[in-house]
Amino acid sequence: MKLPALNTTRILVAGDVMLDRYWFGDVNRISPEAPVPVVHVAKSEERLGGAANVARNVSALGAYAGLLGVVGQDEAGDAIARLLDESAIHNYLQRDVATATIIKLRVIGRQQQLLRIDFEQAPADGALRDKLARFDTLLCDYDVVVLSDYAKGGLVNVAAMIQLARQAGKMVLVDPKGEDFTCYAGASILTPNKTEFRAIVGAWHSEAELTAKAQQLRTSLQLEALLLTRSEEGMTLYSAQGVSHVPAVTREVYDVSGAGDTVIATLAVMLGAGLPLEQAVSYANRAGGIVVGKLGTATVSLDELQD
Repeated sequence: MKLPALNTTRILVAGDVMLDRYWFGDVNRISPEAPVPVVHVAKSEERLGGAANVARNVSALGAYAGLLGVVGQDEAGDAIARLLDESAIHNYLQRDVATATIIKLRVIGRQQQLLRIDFEQAPADGALRDKLARFDTLLCDYDVVVLSDYAKGGLVNVAAMIQLARQAGKMVLVDPKGEDFTCYAGASILTPNKTEFRAIVGAWHSEAELTAKAQQLRTSLQLEALLLTRSEEGMTLYSAQGVSHVPAVTREVYDVSGAGDTVIATLAVMLGAGLPLEQAVSYANRAGGIVVGKLGTATVSLDELQD
């Protein structure tokens, strides 16, 4: 089926914004100081990470993306602002002098990730209050809201954001984190992965038990649907209409970094364009299968999705 035009679809992404840095190099010896490889760095790259990668994926599909989050008044924040401009993402970032921009630094040797170093600091309370007020004013300009929670402190007021968005009649998709999902109550769709879901409901020993746990959680949180991403097992959609499973797209898995960002971004764009939920899930599943074949946080183009 041919996709509808996506350039009029408007997606607002809010959450933990971060900068992904990559150092690429060769590994030819082990350090004499410790049993670790020595990486001779030959090049470096910067990419949008966290909620910013969700917005980047929205934009890569041709939809209009807006990004709301908190970053520092620092060099990394400047880099994020530049990358947003290059990706045609509308920038609603709160620049806060009391906050340091979150950075994830990955060291890559021989096409393998050897080390990740995280620099992070939770946003200040004042910046979060300003962000919530800005969020309220932006809602009328967007079709769908995506809340990307990486548990870095950017969505401590997520319950209020969901309430505001739902009062404005907006569909709200949430990529959740943590061991308590009650703060996401009232959202339209949650998209946990298996690890995140297991932390909430515990282990399961059959598909029937999994379905019972998923539907119970969906009902208790008053969700329209819960989309469980299951890696090599594909995705399963739980709703009041029942259960729908989409098998994984078979391809080589190279790097799962940011795959959840691609999935929720694609789902949001397709729903914003008016596609039925099950069809939107099918496209999101396909997009996730494509992006894991790429290195680092990456995107999927509309042409790739329709091939």
